[in-house]
Formats: sequence, structure tokens, C-alpha cells
Amino acid sequence: MKALVYRGPGLKSLEDHSKPEIQAPGDAIVKILKTTICGTDLHILKGDVPTCTPGRILGHEGVGVVESVGAGVTAFRAGDHVLISCISSCGKCENCRRGMYSHCATGGWILGNTIDGTQAEYVRIPHADTSLYPVPPGADEEALVMLSDILPTGFECGVLNGKVAPGSTVAIVGAGPIGLATLLTAQFYSPSQIILIDLDDGRLEVARRFGATHTINSTDGKAAEAVLALTGGRGVDVSIEAVGIPATFVLCQDIVAPGGTIANIGVHGHPAELHLERLWSQNIAITTRLVDTVSTPMLLKTVQSHKVDPALLITHRFTLDQVLDAYDTFGRAAETHALKVIIEA
Repeated sequence: MKALVYRGPGLKSLEDHSKPEIQAPGDAIVKILKTTICGTDLHILKGDVPTCTPGRILGHEGVGVVESVGAGVTAFRAGDHVLISCISSCGKCENCRRGMYSHCATGGWILGNTIDGTQAEYVRIPHADTSLYPVPPGADEEALVMLSDILPTGFECGVLNGKVAPGSTVAIVGAGPIGLATLLTAQFYSPSQIILIDLDDGRLEVARRFGATHTINSTDGKAAEAVLALTGGRGVDVSIEAVGIPATFVLCQDIVAPGGTIANIGVHGHPAELHLERLWSQNIAITTRLVDTVSTPMLLKTVQSHKVDPALLITHRFTLDQVLDAYDTFGRAAETHALKVIIEA
């Protein structure tokens, strides 16, 4: 089969690769129909994720068709169309029983990280019964790819961890796909203000279309002052970091109000400063999280009922043979105006 293989920092290639096989009774082999590229894949290529070693097939998102299942799989059979969760969970270990699937003892974020992922023609899914979801009849399978990762990530790590509430004020730092997914799902709770901050005017225009009440271009270095002006000098109840660089984490500290929450979503490859000399007395909370995908069933229902449309995030389409072009387009988003790309296997 064809697969996109990580060969070390800055190195990747489309290669012929052996097709995966069943290794455990709970496995399923899924033929990929559609997959995508995540910002986390770019972090891997920068060398920010040491658990992902050279030779790994990248990708942790997708929709496909079950080709075969192990003897222990009871919820799926060959021919079923399925949504692949970015998180693999056994459903039985201590952390899974706490709903913390991202820290499953034999799973978690393993696809495209510690085992081969979805940017290929086929993928092996461990713990298939609790790591796949049936595709509802008539569903837009391209839109459902957004439910593999970015929609539950924005919702769980940003909205839920940030404790977004009716009437609250929210600032999302970063208007990339994760920041925009957070924007879409934050509106479930009717905050009074949702402020999007980014360097890219094009993405800020998209944010306004998606429901942001205010947008701020932070190129001039005065984003904090602009947020304070919009909030009467108080700051925001929830500041959400959706980039993963030190400067944006500091900005979140600069704009959070007393009693507020800083919710970190971004993947950080370098140390970031925490200014406790200013924040120790401010009654704030700082949260971190790797998505658990506990919200995926609920989000599937909201998509099916047209309460949220993740297809809005899709801007470009490629075939698997064009995956290197897809990476180039996604990696130059400021020039190409790419949000999420769909790769058809």
C-alpha cells in the first residue's frame, strides 16, 4: 500500500509499505476513505514529539470501511463505515474508567505517534470496539473527519476545560483549525464575547463568519491592550491557547481576568514562561489536556442535527498520491488560506 512515512525532523516521503495485519483479538483493519493533516503532524515534523520515531506512518484522523476484525471485536464487521477516533481506548483500565481515554494504559494517542497511522491506504485500529464509531446513514463523511480530532479537541480542551459559560467572555489565541473548532463549539454555551486573536487577517475574517464577536490582529504586539479595551479593562473569563508557542501562552496570561481560566490546547515543543509574579494572587486556573474524545458521541449528534457544521473547516482536497502537495499547502496556510485539507485514499 501507499503511506506517508516520517523519516526524521523535516523529512517525510510517500512510500510503498506493507499492509497492516491483525495483531490482537481486539484489532480491526480499516481501509481509509478520507483522512487529513493535523497541526500535530507539523509539530512531529519539527521534532517536537520525540515519541514519534522515524519510520512511522503519520496521521490520526479519518473515515474508512472495516476490512477485517479480530476474534474479540463484537461491535463492527467487515463492510461497516466507521469514524476513526484519534484516541485509542481499551475502556477497561483505570484511566479509561475515569473517562480519561487519552491516558489509556494500552492506548491513548498512539495512531501516527507510537503505531502506524491513517495517512495510508489501510490502518490497524487497536481496541476497535471502543475506538471506532459507526458512520450514521447519509452522513457527510468529509465533515465527519473533523470529528476524529479537532472538534472534540477544541470542545474538550478549550471549551470544557475553560469552563465557558453563558454570558462569559472568551478569547481564543490562534485562528487555525483548532481555534476555529473551539469557536464553533464555544457557541453551545452562549458566551457574551468571543474574541479571536491571530496574525492572519484571512483567518480572522473566517472567524467572523464562524461567529466571533471581535477579532484582533496581533501583529503590532498590542493584542493584550485591545482585549482589555474590549472588556472594560478587566480581561476575559476564559483565555484559550490554540497555537503552542511560548508567546501565545504568555498572551493568555496577559488577558485573563481575576478568577478566570487559561485553557491550553496547543502542542508545546519548547518551555513557556509562567508569570506567577503577577498571577499568584489572581485566583486563576490553568488547565492542560490531551483530548479524550469522550464528547465524540454528543458531537456526532450535533453534526447530524445541523447544530454545527464542521465541513466549514475544509478548504482543500487531495488524493493520497498528492499527500506531499497537501502537506505543502497545509504548512503554508498563510499563503494558501488552508484550514483543513481532505486526503482521499
